[in-house]
Amino acid sequence: MITETKVFPNLYRDSVTLMQVSSALAGRDGIVQAQAVMASEGNLELLRAASLITEIEGFNSGDLIVVIEGDEQAVADALDDASSLLYRENQSRDGARKKIAPRSIEMAIAEHPTGNLALISTPGEYAAAEAKKALALGLNVMMFSDNVTIEDELELKQLANHRELMLMGPDCGTAIIDGTPLGFANAVRPGSIGVVAASGTGLQQVTCLIDRRGQGISQAIGTGGRDLKAAIGGMTMLRGLEALGNDSDTRVIVLVSKPPAPDVAKRLFDAAANIDKPVVINFLGAAALEQGSANIHTAATLDDAASIAVALAEGRDPSDVATTSGSNISSESEYLDTLTPEQLYIRGLFSGGTFCYESTLLLSATCDPVWSNTPLDKKFDIGDPWVSREHTLIDLGDDVFTRGRPHPMIDLSLRNERMVTEAADPTVAVLLLDIVLGYGAHDDPVAELVPAIQAAQQRAARDGRKIIFVASVCGTSLDPQGLERQESALRDVGVLLADSNAGAARIAARIAAHQQSRFETSNREISG
Repeated sequence: MITETKVFPNLYRDSVTLMQVSSALAGRDGIVQAQAVMASEGNLELLRAASLITEIEGFNSGDLIVVIEGDEQAVADALDDASSLLYRENQSRDGARKKIAPRSIEMAIAEHPTGNLALISTPGEYAAAEAKKALALGLNVMMFSDNVTIEDELELKQLANHRELMLMGPDCGTAIIDGTPLGFANAVRPGSIGVVAASGTGLQQVTCLIDRRGQGISQAIGTGGRDLKAAIGGMTMLRGLEALGNDSDTRVIVLVSKPPAPDVAKRLFDAAANIDKPVVINFLGAAALEQGSANIHTAATLDDAASIAVALAEGRDPSDVATTSGSNISSESEYLDTLTPEQLYIRGLFSGGTFCYESTLLLSATCDPVWSNTPLDKKFDIGDPWVSREHTLIDLGDDVFTRGRPHPMIDLSLRNERMVTEAADPTVAVLLLDIVLGYGAHDDPVAELVPAIQAAQQRAARDGRKIIFVASVCGTSLDPQGLERQESALRDVGVLLADSNAGAARIAARIAAHQQSRFETSNREISG
């Protein structure tokens, strides 16, 4: 086993491209791990923490580094192929080299003078400076980059507001602007519902469910995860709300976030009340606020937010929307009969942080406690996220898991390994999963998931048990991975599918409640 490093001097590729290259190299036979990153100080520290390099000196910040660990020949072959993967975007289909891409925002504007939005995806230490340049040139900005200080974020958003521009981010992973998906977004039909979200997977879920229920999206604006903190004050969400309020193509507006700071939540409710359109507000787990206006409709889940928005867009009474929508499974009885009384617990393995949070919120109502690395209450912090106990839901997109490897929406290997580990626990009844489709995500997740699910099922079977897989696929029929094909392959291996994350969580909760009752009955019979 060897580890080799290859440096590409003064070569820049955005983070999505680098994650895809890393995943492609890591998936090869004989490769243990592979990383393609820009040589920023933070990335170098992550590589050292992952034991892929020993020293961080001697690299220039503009360099691109590929580090691969594995069998000697496999590493040599992968390093040879790394160049073609990194340079393929500069080649046309016939192999001829394309025109050199612009190397500055000014050059890009010169080539595309009608453009009005810049997508910033550079290492965090450079992102704020590039965003400031773009704003100064009159461009709206989407900052895909993370690792930007909150002080820089505040300054940039104040500058954007002063210039009457939109700044989405930092760490804005998803947006759909004028029908164009940006970052990790899905292919959705155009329509009359506009969304502003502080959560990437939250935005994906709502837009996909709206599409699946027959309506479409006018605009989908990401704010970045810190926008609704007290220090930022919800500036981008407020600006997005105003923009959609003035947009003639938008008839219904949806706001999505984890719980905002209380004063920020009040500010948003007050602003929404002044919009002459229906506004659906889903602040997951936030304390209830007085709506104060007939145009405001609150939703408990992402699923409910989408359903209410669709009802409003179709002129239907949103009060008729069932809050238990999202599950297309009427009964789990045939699956319940396969479990032993000792199988009590749910283990959730999520690629979407908001999906993990929403599921924790729903399961905590009946499954107490629910342990997590992103808990609702700090007293239920799992501590060591590599080891589950009782009911445990894990966000695999957390920094501890992505250090030195691509995001789990791109690289499914860590979750696949963890599924087999969880299946070996005789107290586990349910493995709860999310699968996220769309641009930037893995190009065929079921191709990797299905063998891992079967391996987990076989691991449980060796001990005379069965295990129930419950999942939802966040995607649309227009996504490049093919929603129907992905769902069909999962059903073929016995996965119980809901059409939303909330629906899947509710199925898992019903199974857990049944098993708890069964366990207690069994104990009473034994003691009696």
